[in-house]
Order: sequence, then C-alpha cells, then structure tokens
Amino acid sequence: MAGIAGITRAHQPELVQTMLGRLRHRGPAGEIVVGAPAATLGVVWQAGQVRPLRRGRNALAVWDGRFNGRIDRLAHDGRLALALADDHGTLLARDAVGVAPLYFGEAGDALVFASEAKALLGIVETVREFPPGHRWDRTLGWKKFFDLGAARVRRRTPAPDLALELKRRLELAVRDVAQGEEIGAWLSGGLDSSALAALARPWAKRLHTFAGGLPGAPDLAFAREAAAFIGSEHHEVVVSPSELPELLPAVIHHLESFDALLVRSSIMNYRVAERAAQYVGAVFSGEGGDELFAGYHYLKTLEGAELARELVDITGRLHNTALQRVDRSAAAHGTVAHTSFLHPRVLSYALAIPTEWKLHRGVEKWILRQALVGTLPPDVLDRPKAKFWEGAGVGERLAGYAEARVSDADFRRERELPNGWRLNSKEELLYYRLFREQFGDLSDLEWMGRTKGVVPDAAPV
Repeated sequence: MAGIAGITRAHQPELVQTMLGRLRHRGPAGEIVVGAPAATLGVVWQAGQVRPLRRGRNALAVWDGRFNGRIDRLAHDGRLALALADDHGTLLARDAVGVAPLYFGEAGDALVFASEAKALLGIVETVREFPPGHRWDRTLGWKKFFDLGAARVRRRTPAPDLALELKRRLELAVRDVAQGEEIGAWLSGGLDSSALAALARPWAKRLHTFAGGLPGAPDLAFAREAAAFIGSEHHEVVVSPSELPELLPAVIHHLESFDALLVRSSIMNYRVAERAAQYVGAVFSGEGGDELFAGYHYLKTLEGAELARELVDITGRLHNTALQRVDRSAAAHGTVAHTSFLHPRVLSYALAIPTEWKLHRGVEKWILRQALVGTLPPDVLDRPKAKFWEGAGVGERLAGYAEARVSDADFRRERELPNGWRLNSKEELLYYRLFREQFGDLSDLEWMGRTKGVVPDAAPV
C-alpha cells in the first residue's frame, strides 16, 4: 500500500507535502517528494515495502501497487495507480478495474492528483475520479487500454477444463504475493475469501486469518470452520452493537462516502483490518468473486446475454464501491489488501467463461465451486451468498439507530442534496450528516460512487 500525490507543475514541494499529509495513513513508514522539469511528485509507503519511487535518466515515477517499469504492460500489472514524469510531461494511469484508487482535478493550467479525494479538497475546485483502465498525458490525452466487455467467450471449452484452468490461474495469482514468512486473509467464511486463504496456505510459512462480526454472527462460525480446515492462525474480532455508531465517523472519514450499503459493509471490514494490521502488512480479500461468477441472488432472474452484460456492468462498478471499501479499510491501518480474483490473469479468464457455467441449474458461482472441490470443506464450498453486513451480524442495527435519530420531517427536508442526488433512507441521511462534518458542504460529488439500485436491499454489496 502506498499513497501518491502530485501536480503537473515544477517546484511545488509544499503543495505536494500538504497532500501527502492527508494520506500518511496509507504509508506511515516513509515519505518523499521529488521534482521533474514539468511536475512535482510525492509518495508515502508502508513498512517492509520497497520504496515505490523510480529515478531514471530522464524520468521519475511514483506508484501505488505493482509497476515493472514498462508502460506497455499496464494491463498486466494488476493493482496500479501510476504517475510518471519526464522531459516531455506527465503520464497518469490506473489499473484495469480500479483496485488502486486515483483522483484528479485542475489548478489553473496544471493537473493535480492523489490517491484519495480528501487530499485534493480545497486545492482544486472540482474533484474527479480517474477512470479505471485508462492512461492520460497532456500531449496524447486520454487512452483506454482495457475493456471489460471485450473478452472472447470460450464456448467450446468443456466445463471441467474451464474449472481446472481457473484454479491454476487463481493459484498463480495467489502465489505471486503469498510466498514468504507470513501473510493474512480477511475471512468471512464465504466461498471467495475462504478460497483465497486455502490457496495461500501452502505458500506462506504462517497464514493469519481474520473474521469479524457481532456476537453470534454467522460469519464467525463459518470462518472458524474454514480456518480449522485450512490450518491458519485464526483471529476473531467480536464487536458489540454499541460500538457500531462509535465507529461511523472514522469509517466515513476513510471511506469518503455516505452510501448506505457501502458504509454498512465497511464497519466490520474496518475493524477486522485494524486487527489484521497488528500481525501482517498484507491480506487477501475475496472481492470480485461475486461479480465475475454471478454470486448475487438477483442475478438468477437474468439469462444469457442479459446476464453477461450485468456481470460486466457490476464488475465495472467495483472501483468506487466495494473496491473502495477494501482499499480504505486496509489503507486506514497502513496495510494492503490483495484482490486475487481481479488479478489480470484471473480477470481475463473469468470474463471469457460462458455464463451458463457461472449460474448453472440455479447454483450461483457453479464453475468456481467446481474449481475448488477438495480445497474447501463442503459446508463452506456450498454456502450461499450472504451480504457482508448480514453475515457479520450488522443487519438492520444501523438502520434502527438512524431511525431513532432522524425524524420523518428531517428526512423529508434534507434528503434532496444540492447536487440533485436523492438520499434513499434515514440511514443514508445520518451518514451524509457525518460526511458533511468531515468534509464540509461539497456541491460537487461526482467523484463519489453509489451502490447500484435505488432501494438499499435491492443492490449487491
């Protein structure tokens, strides 16, 4: 995990240091600001990480993620937010699905950019999210280098062969980052997080798994079973209901969102990430499995081309919703979360698997389950999808908390925001009030993602 910031103007170290000061949680181990003929770049990084700064003869680069120095391999590097400056100007790029965050805005004739929106507030008039799968430089402008919908479907490949190759690619993606002394995994006990933990176990000398929930939450029991089967060093974070409201200001500050389902699903994630940071600098997160392999219940109403389009759509929305939760929960505690389902070699293959093998005879994620037979215990392998906040036991507790603090009259009066957005619930209004306390009255919120769907329970998180 790292945090980058910069401006396409030379001799601006004080400005860049100000932005890095707002990102220091992303990299508490080190900080550096460097100058180029047409830019000033800065980066913070975490303990144990190789400093994400490269100095060439005529170029400088800072990044969050993995960068091998070759611009022509942007689509293959996985998690990456990159700023590269040379004698000709500055290049910015973001990975295919937006695992690494990046935002930008304009200050006069210069572009200003940073890993989180909070670093830009008050410095630029309008904050924008840098689109995933794109690169930009002042000379050539915008260029898209990855298209989620461009995969050629492998209709002639038998299902057993698809499952075998899928497992092989997942194993390679996990092995890339699991080899070493120790690593962690956020473990809900669901299929996706359990799969990555199980695949990581052979490569790490010590694997720590972390589960969270309210007392008696289903996730705790399922995660305990998965951890025992895998043989990990398991840690549980049991949160009392009274702690949930106390966590909201910090969660919303780091999350940079008041989206009701996103905040709700981030509460336990934030606490689990806090515990994980006491043991490891990196964890696995199962994000992306439901979107790629049709894990949500509502997808059972779709078929064929409609289902394929929906999977591409919800995968394309991850960057400023669920992936933002994963990134901010980890970054808040100076760690990094590896989303191996979204590794380029897994992502490209998953997009090419026919939908009839993803949702097969009413079983969601069927092809993924076939790939993991023998890797996980049957109870975990066959567990149906539960929304993160449901499995953790959060359920409707936060909605009830908001109901007691937001009157009907308040909701009618305050639900229409200055930018035209309409809040969906009293819970969302409560979060918006806390968001406003953190960031002020912002008239422009186009950089902030919102969960797909109008009614909270109709949308997947």
